[in-house]
Amino acid sequence: MTNSSPNSPYNQALGQTLIERSIRERIVLVGVTLHGHSEEETESSLDELSLLINTAGADEAGRLTQKRDTPDHTWFVGKGKAEELRDLCLAVDADTVVFDNELSPGQQYNLEKMLGRTAIDRTAVILDIFAQNAHTLEGKAQVELALLRYRLPRLRRGAEANMSQQRGGVGSRFGSGETKLEVDRRRIKNRISRLEHELVDLGHTRDLQRKGRARSGLANVVIVGYTNAGKSTLLNRLTNAGVLVEDRLFATLDPTTRRLSFPGGEPVLVTDTVGFVRRLPHGLVESFKSTLEVATRADYLVHVVDGSGSDPEGQIDAVRTVLREIKADQVPEFLVFNKSDLDPVGVSDVVSWHPGSVALSAQTGEGIELFLRTLSDRLRSVSKVIELFFPYDRGDALAAVHREGEVVSTTHETDGVRVRARLADASSGRLSEFIVLEGAQPPLA
Repeated sequence: MTNSSPNSPYNQALGQTLIERSIRERIVLVGVTLHGHSEEETESSLDELSLLINTAGADEAGRLTQKRDTPDHTWFVGKGKAEELRDLCLAVDADTVVFDNELSPGQQYNLEKMLGRTAIDRTAVILDIFAQNAHTLEGKAQVELALLRYRLPRLRRGAEANMSQQRGGVGSRFGSGETKLEVDRRRIKNRISRLEHELVDLGHTRDLQRKGRARSGLANVVIVGYTNAGKSTLLNRLTNAGVLVEDRLFATLDPTTRRLSFPGGEPVLVTDTVGFVRRLPHGLVESFKSTLEVATRADYLVHVVDGSGSDPEGQIDAVRTVLREIKADQVPEFLVFNKSDLDPVGVSDVVSWHPGSVALSAQTGEGIELFLRTLSDRLRSVSKVIELFFPYDRGDALAAVHREGEVVSTTHETDGVRVRARLADASSGRLSEFIVLEGAQPPLA
C-alpha cells in the first residue's frame, strides 16, 4: 500500500506543497490559438488556467497569446514570440511560464533553455492541484501514478536537477532527479508497476463495497459535473454528508456515497465524484478510472452545471467528453443548473435551452423540492414494475420490498399479499421466488 511517511515514494514524487510556501509564485500564461479555434476560446481557456494556478498557490503576472496554424516544433510558439515571452518574464519577474497548450518534452526543454526559467503546461498544473488534494490511499496512489507517467518521458540526461523537488513551484511535484538517467527511468517504471498493482488491489476492495451496496437493492445516483459546479454542496444539502466544500477547483477527489430518501419515502444511494475540467489530462483519466467507474455503474447521472458561470455549454461539453471516454455516456442524465441564487435570470435562461433540466441553489435550498420530485420520477420511469405474491407467513420478504423498493399497490387475498413494486435488479433477484409477473403495468392513478 502507499506509504504516507515523509520519505515514502509518494511524498518524494509530490515534493513540497504549494500551500506550505509563504511566497506565491509569479506565473506568465501563454495561449496559442490554433487552426479551427477562436481567440475568444483561447482567452476563456486562459481565464480558467488563471483560476487553476491560483488554486495551485500561484499568481498570474502576465499573459501572452499568439495565433498560429500549427505549433512550432521547437518552441510551440514562433521564435520571435518566444523571445517576446522571455522579455515579458524579465519585465514582470516571473518564476514560471505555463502554457495552456500541451507541450512535448522537447518543446518544454527548449523553452526552459531559452527563457532561463521553468516552463510547464496545463497538464502539469492540474496534476499539481490533484497532488495537493489527494487524501485517501487510493487517491494518493492514483495521483502519484499520473505524476510519474507524466514525468517519465520528460527525463533528460544532465537535466534531472530541473525536475527536482529542490526547485519547488507549480508542476514540480515530481521528486528529486537521479544522477543516472537509466537508473531514474528504471526506478520510475518499477514504481509505476507497483502502483498499478496497488490500484488493482484497491479496486477489488471498491468492488466489494459496490457489491455490498448493490445487495441493498437501492438505486444508485451519481453526481457528476465540472469542477467547482457545486456537486459536494448539493450532496451535503441532500444528505448532510459533511463533505468538504470550498470555493476552489478540485476540492473533492475521493467519491463519497450517502443514503437519500425521496419525499415519497423510497431510498436511493447518492455518490459525489471528482470534478471534470476542459482537456482533463488523459493520464489522470487513466489513473482515476477505478474511481470514475462509479459513473458507469449508476442508474442515473445528476449532471450539475454552474448556471451562473460564463460558459455553461462549454462545461457541459467538457463533462460529456470525459463521460464518453470512461464509457458512461449511455447512463441516463439529469441536467441540473446550480447557483440560481447568484444569477437567477441567467440560470433561468440556460434552463430554457435544455428542456427537462431544473434550476436550483444547493447553497440556499431553492429548487431542491422540484429537483427531488423530478429525479424520483425519472428513476421510476427507468425501473420496471414487478408483481409479487407473499404468503402471510413471509412478512420478512414483504418488509424487504417496502425497504428496498417502491410499492405501487398492495392487494390482500385469501392466501397472502399481492404487491406491485418497482425494484432494482439486485432486489428482484433475491426475491425471484415471489415474482409472479415481470413488467407489470402499475394501476392507473
